[in-house]
Amino acid sequence: MKITEPISKDQIWKLLEEVIDPEIPVLNVVEMGIVRDVMIDGESVIISITPTYSGCPAMNAIEMEIRKKLQEEGISDFEIRTDFKESWTTDWMTDHARKKLKDYGIAPPEDTETNDDFLTTLKGSQKVVPCPYCDSLDTVLQSEFGSTACKSQYYCNNCNQPFEHFKCI
Repeated sequence: MKITEPISKDQIWKLLEEVIDPEIPVLNVVEMGIVRDVMIDGESVIISITPTYSGCPAMNAIEMEIRKKLQEEGISDFEIRTDFKESWTTDWMTDHARKKLKDYGIAPPEDTETNDDFLTTLKGSQKVVPCPYCDSLDTVLQSEFGSTACKSQYYCNNCNQPFEHFKCI
């Protein structure tokens, strides 16, 4: 979609929904909650992004992809600001993003506000993570770290599938 003047915030948000998270190719940076704000100042676009964690290696790639997308659409007057005022939380992920994670085979994070460790206490000291393939609770942690630091590796004893769990942050 080529942007025509004047540029609207809605147009920018729609463009940003086309920028895919490089570590989770089924999610975009808006669904992830990485893009926090879009401001228009005259003809200048200001986009605020928040890293999922300090030092996240994907942030450079995300910023580069946002730049590329804006430039492809003929937007040259823009600024991308990395905002550290608030720490990113998995609560910023949309419900649709959580469903897409599960459908992709990654157990989505729990809500931090509703995450009590009741199931963890029942099973000893290990968090119970439902299998994204069969919804079984008969899963076991294999490694605190999966393909990225924000995911852990689990195994389902019911369907015999390994899977990753996006950690609740």
